[in-house]
Amino acid sequence: MAEWTTPGGTDQGTRYSGLKDITADNAATLVEEFSFSTTTRNSHQGSPLVVGTGDKATMYVVTPFPNKLIAVNLKDRSSWTYSPNPRSFATGLTCCDVVNRGAAYGVIDNGGPNNGKGVVVYTLLDGNVVAVDTATHAQLWRTKVADPWKGETLNTPTIVIPVDSFKNTAISNYPITKVVVFGSSGSEMGVRGSVRALDLATGKLVWQAYGTGPDKDVKIDSSTVAPFDKDRNSVNGADQGVTSWPTSGAATWQHGGATSWAWVTYDPDTKTLFYGTSQPGTFNPEMRMGGKTNDNKWGASIFARDPRTGVAKWVYQLVPWDNWDYDTVNESTVVDLNVDGSQKKVIVHFSKNGIAYVMDRVTGKLLSAKAYGDLNWAKPVDSDGNYVDLHTGLPTVNPDKQTIGGSNNKKAGDITDYICPSAFGVKDWEYSAFSPDTNLFYFGAHNMCMSYEPLQVNYIAGTPFVGVSIGITPHKDANGAYEVNKMGEFVAFNPVTGLRAWTIPEAKPVFGGALVTAGKVVFYGTLDKHFRAVNAETGGIIKSWDLECGVTSAPITFLGADGKQRVAITTGLGYLNGGFAGGKCPASDSSTSGMVHVYKLQ
Repeated sequence: MAEWTTPGGTDQGTRYSGLKDITADNAATLVEEFSFSTTTRNSHQGSPLVVGTGDKATMYVVTPFPNKLIAVNLKDRSSWTYSPNPRSFATGLTCCDVVNRGAAYGVIDNGGPNNGKGVVVYTLLDGNVVAVDTATHAQLWRTKVADPWKGETLNTPTIVIPVDSFKNTAISNYPITKVVVFGSSGSEMGVRGSVRALDLATGKLVWQAYGTGPDKDVKIDSSTVAPFDKDRNSVNGADQGVTSWPTSGAATWQHGGATSWAWVTYDPDTKTLFYGTSQPGTFNPEMRMGGKTNDNKWGASIFARDPRTGVAKWVYQLVPWDNWDYDTVNESTVVDLNVDGSQKKVIVHFSKNGIAYVMDRVTGKLLSAKAYGDLNWAKPVDSDGNYVDLHTGLPTVNPDKQTIGGSNNKKAGDITDYICPSAFGVKDWEYSAFSPDTNLFYFGAHNMCMSYEPLQVNYIAGTPFVGVSIGITPHKDANGAYEVNKMGEFVAFNPVTGLRAWTIPEAKPVFGGALVTAGKVVFYGTLDKHFRAVNAETGGIIKSWDLECGVTSAPITFLGADGKQRVAITTGLGYLNGGFAGGKCPASDSSTSGMVHVYKLQ
């Protein structure tokens, strides 16, 4: 894989590269070849892209707001920048920093006037999506899809997915052959989340599927399968995205969150895309009851969809009536695993709630649900260590850790202490990597727990609709002492056994994603300014490089202009993750607040 054209490295989201010039034996000789500044502050969560080979090999980097696209030729280091100039008011209408989680590259092949053009497609914080022609450096199209004044912003990654060619004359006189798929942000602002698909050639809307509301809006129809009775229309009736919500008050499905602000993956074998939804809004589960316990569908759910039509093939709600802000937006990685003696097509999803869900990607059937980190909000349900009943799809909730009701009949204003994991999850958005050589997943993790106090909140468009006070604490060791110097770790995990193969303790939570290569080397960055190369089999640190700032992005690998393997990492912290590392960095010099570092073998 000479290039890196999508955030997950592959459409399946494996972040695995078959390049193997860099190995566990020689990775220690990697040296920095060059670096460049993005001249942009705040958290850099998106990975670069590399498109082309030889003299045409070019790196593309999308910055946090104002969402510049920087292109650097890897041979002569010449560069150009596209500035979309998004509207600045959006920065005050979004949650959790003004990030962008990355772009995707695609070639238009519909036979129309733009046929053959290569474009980088990405979202803008102010609700627009742009496609930039890599040959002319000019904007090819720009489509407004979201309204920040209502709290819906776009900091989301994109993915370009091929579809069976079809005509829709309302969109174009030429066939639609590829779609750009992305979600939205704003659950904290009381929006109604959705995922959209645009025609790659024109930027026009092909379909939109909501996270709450009636079946026609969620794109659930008679062909949609739910693997468990709790999610089936045949058991619960139609329009569960409406009926599982209160009928009055502020916390109705119209403000129900269920956004999809992170990764979308794609299985070319079954022609299916996968993604998850965030927590339902508000964060106060009492307000979402309506006098009874409601599931609040389809918050904290995983959807499998037809990328051509958007219709749901199957859906599974992982956390009904979420009490803890346990989004399900993390990647659902498409892999084949040997389960119970046979090769199975699965997705593996490391949910924020600390459970690794292994699911049949064709049917949605749950094959295992074991803890990949420490958790106490739920209890094991069987002797195999599953935390979810494989027949019902339901976790057994620990009543002591329910934030409303539970063993002490809690209500809004009551505090539940020491819930593990915290709202940051055992793992958050940081991308995992899967190696078919070791059959292990690799990811950064957080050793943090929380106190949770639900609060009353009113809905006002464009303002926070959170309704909770959360306090973050380090995890406690076996003696009850807070592990203040081990708030994170880097983990190798076996998805078949449900066991960790090895771990690397880290002082800070690891918010950087992972990369693994055929050379059996894993790369990741840390908040406290280190870039590490690790032996994928043993977990031994091969080498660490010091950086000028912390990392919330994921590394990439590619072939340079000379045809030899390179590795790159982006740095840059904003206020949210910077809070664990002493603040934004370097705060005194905006010209170096975001950097891209490229390494090669000596």
